[in-house]
Amino acid sequence: MEQYPTNKLNKVRKSDRAAYDKDTVHAILDDALVAHVGFVDHDWPMVIPMIYARDGDTLYLHGAKAARIAKALGKGVPVCITVTHLDGLVLARSAFHSSVNYRSVVVHGMAHQVCDADEKTKALTLITDHIAPGRWDETRVMNDKELNSTGVIAVPIERAAAKCRTGGPADDDEDYALPIWAGVIPVRQVLGTPEDDGRLVAGVDIPQSIEQAKARHS
Repeated sequence: MEQYPTNKLNKVRKSDRAAYDKDTVHAILDDALVAHVGFVDHDWPMVIPMIYARDGDTLYLHGAKAARIAKALGKGVPVCITVTHLDGLVLARSAFHSSVNYRSVVVHGMAHQVCDADEKTKALTLITDHIAPGRWDETRVMNDKELNSTGVIAVPIERAAAKCRTGGPADDDEDYALPIWAGVIPVRQVLGTPEDDGRLVAGVDIPQSIEQAKARHS
């Protein structure tokens, strides 16, 4: 099983919750909708939520070309990207042992601006379809003005670590006799009923991309 390299930067302290194999890392990345991108701008740490998509060992980030993050990352700077799925609230008999169930990934890489038109178009297709599979082919073709004003940042994944927790609370033996409820409250991300913008042409139905997106997050 192919692994990402580890060092002090991405080594997880609790080894029993860590995974560095690409299959685990990619699955967690592919199942999320928003990534938080950390970088330094004018000597200050910044963390920005962004939509994204993965292509092999590269993450593509989308943002307006004039935005601060596009300008900062386009120069070629180190970034830290995280995604997290909250899967459950773990309520123990003690506050100390209460926790959450989750799947998370931390990625490190060197960001750079995508200037090639073909690569940018491919990246925007991937990002659009990551939100709603097949949506790119359902929409109007992007014109040159729109393409030129859109910023795309590529981040090759140099190092990555996944960290997960599953299961119920682990209370101290003597606490199991206490009359306190303990267990897990599941947390799920689901897509609600689509609401059109009120200006649809007559006869337009909900497209396949929305149906696939809802099925993916059901």
